[in-house]
Amino acid sequence: MVFSSLTFLFFYLPIVILVMKTIPIKFRNFSLFIFSLAFYGFKEPIYIFLMLFSTIFDYFNGYMVYKYRKTKYSKWFVVLSIVGNLGILIFFKYFDFIISSLNLIGINSIKPLGIVLPVGISFYTFQTMSYPIDVYRNQADVQKNLISFGTYVVMFPQLIAGPIVRYKDIALQLEKREESIDKFSNGVDRFMIGLCKKVLLANNIGIVYDEIRLLENGSVLLYWIGIIAFSFQIYFDFSGYSDMAIGLGKMFGFEFLENFNYPYISKSITEFWRRWHISLGTFFKDYVYIPLGGNKNGLISQLINIFIVWLLTGIWHGASYNFILWGLYFGIILMLEKVFILKFLNTIPVIFSRLYFIFIILIGWVIFSIENLSDLVIYLKNMFGLNGNVFVDNIALFYLRNNIFLFIILIIASTPLCKNLYTQYVLGRKVEYLKTVVILFGFLLCVAYLTNSSYNPFLYFRF
Repeated sequence: MVFSSLTFLFFYLPIVILVMKTIPIKFRNFSLFIFSLAFYGFKEPIYIFLMLFSTIFDYFNGYMVYKYRKTKYSKWFVVLSIVGNLGILIFFKYFDFIISSLNLIGINSIKPLGIVLPVGISFYTFQTMSYPIDVYRNQADVQKNLISFGTYVVMFPQLIAGPIVRYKDIALQLEKREESIDKFSNGVDRFMIGLCKKVLLANNIGIVYDEIRLLENGSVLLYWIGIIAFSFQIYFDFSGYSDMAIGLGKMFGFEFLENFNYPYISKSITEFWRRWHISLGTFFKDYVYIPLGGNKNGLISQLINIFIVWLLTGIWHGASYNFILWGLYFGIILMLEKVFILKFLNTIPVIFSRLYFIFIILIGWVIFSIENLSDLVIYLKNMFGLNGNVFVDNIALFYLRNNIFLFIILIIASTPLCKNLYTQYVLGRKVEYLKTVVILFGFLLCVAYLTNSSYNPFLYFRF
C-alpha cells in the first residue's frame, strides 16, 4: 500500500484516524502498532515476521546494553546488533547480486535464490540498529515497553521509505505527545502538499522520462530533457513522500525531522548532500563517518573516510553496479570539492557555481537511474553526441513544447519562492483561507488523476 493510492486515502487512513482519535490515550501506541503491521502486510504479509524479528532482536540488544552498562558485555550486544542487522540486509538485498557476480567470473557452485526484496528493509534495519548504539552511547534511554519500541519501528508513516527516524529523536514522544486540532490541521496540510508533489508533479514528469528512455537514436537535446525530467521526478517523488510521512506523523502527534531542504538551489555537491535525504546523510555521518575519525586526523584520513561513506551509501541504495558507481562518483566529487573545488567556486560568480552543480548532479542521476551499465554508457554518449546523433530533432522539440509549462512549474516548486510568497503575503492575513482552497483543489486533482491513471510508481520502494 502506498500513500498515493485511493485505498489508502479513502479506506485505510480514515479508519486509522477514527480509531486513533476515539480510543483512550494509553491504547494508542498499541493501536498504531497493529494498524502499521496491517499497512506493511497489505501485499507482503510474510515479511511481517522478518520485521517483527528485527524489532524483538534490537529490543533485546538495547535492553542488554543497558543491563550490562559499564562492562565489556555491553559492547558485545552492540556488535551483535550491527552484525545481525547487516547480515539480514546483506542476505535479502545483496545475496543474489553477490552470487550473480561470482557467476560472471566462472564461480557457479551456488545459484541465486530469487529472493524478493522486503519493502522498506533498508530503512527499518537502520532504525532498529541505531537504538542499541544510542543506548550504548548514553544518547537514549532504554525502552522497557516492547509495544512502544515496536510502535517506533513499524510506525506506518515512516516505515516504507523513511525519513530514517532514530529512536532518540522520538523516544519522549512515544510516551507523551501533543495532539491538538492545530497540529492535526498542519499535518493534513503537509500531507496534501506532499500528495500533490507526488501525484501531480512527479508522476507526470516521470511519464516523460519513461517515454524518452524507450526511444532510440534521439538527439542530444532529447536525452538532456530526459534526465532533467528524471531529476525532477525523483525529487518530487521522494520529497513528496517525505512530506506525506511528516504530515501523517503530525496527525498522530509525532514530530519527524525534515528530510529535504530545497536541494536544487545548491551551489555545490557538498551543499546538495546537506539538503537531500537529510536523515540518511545524518545517519552515515553519526554512525560511520564520525566513528571512523571524521575530520580529526588530517586531510588524507578525512578523504578516506568520505570515500568509505560514499561507497557504503552507493551499496545501500541497491544491489547493482550502477549504484556502486554512483556512490563512488559522488565520493570522488566530494573529495575533490574538499581539496580545491569549493575554494574555486567561492571565487567565481554564483551563476557559474550553479551551472557546475547542475551539470554534476544530472550526470549523477544518469548513473543512478540506469541499472544496465551498457545502457548507461549509451545514454551518456547520446547526451554528448558521441553516437553521431544530431543536437536537436523534432522529437526533442515536441517534448519540450508539450511540457514547457510543466518544467516551469517544477523549477518554481523546487525553490523556496512559493513558501516565501506565502509567508510574506498570505500567512496571518485575511486571505489565508486561500491556502485551504488551493490545497483542497489540489487534492481533488490528485483523486481525479489516481482514478484515471495507472501510472503511480514510487522510486524509493526498491531500496
